[in-house]
Amino acid sequence: MKQRGDGVKGFVRDDLWFSLCGLNCGLCPMRLDQYCPGCGGGAGNQSCAIARCGMEHGGVAYCFQCGSFPCGKYEGLDEYDSFTSHRNRRKDFETARKIGVDAYRDIQTRKAEILKLLLDQYNDGRKKRFFCFAVNLLELEDLERALEQLLTRNVPEGETGRERAAYAAGLLQEAADRKSIDLKPRGKPREKKR
Repeated sequence: MKQRGDGVKGFVRDDLWFSLCGLNCGLCPMRLDQYCPGCGGGAGNQSCAIARCGMEHGGVAYCFQCGSFPCGKYEGLDEYDSFTSHRNRRKDFETARKIGVDAYRDIQTRKAEILKLLLDQYNDGRKKRFFCFAVNLLELEDLERALEQLLTRNVPEGETGRERAAYAAGLLQEAADRKSIDLKPRGKPREKKR
């Protein structure tokens, strides 16, 4: 892994797929490109106030296990996306709490398999972030349905990689539109220069 500074001393986790704060690290382009080992994965972690907080609160594995959750550290945290989507963190925490972390990880593992297939077979070099966001934000059932359509369609003779990528992206966009999910990353507004 490429190193990016020192992590929070002593902050190590077994689950590198689902972060302490609820991000799905296993579906993040930074992790896929080996720029980040995932939350608590050792060398490469940036200093993280939530990691320090988790250690101060008994070393909880996920913030939702803390008696203070949700706390002030989550105010405004989900307004913008970073390398991965921040939008579903509370929803994903609720799912993990309801069905159990192991069952939630099984869902994430299947989503990661779908993401790998999309990146290996349908990425034209310009769709990685789109596919990462789509797999992160869409429900597994919607992804499975789109994947079935991809794998069972009659591929037009001479179809280019760009056309394959556009078709796959179109199916995911249609699934998102049906659920009113915006697949575009939400960036912080740029400050106007004076």
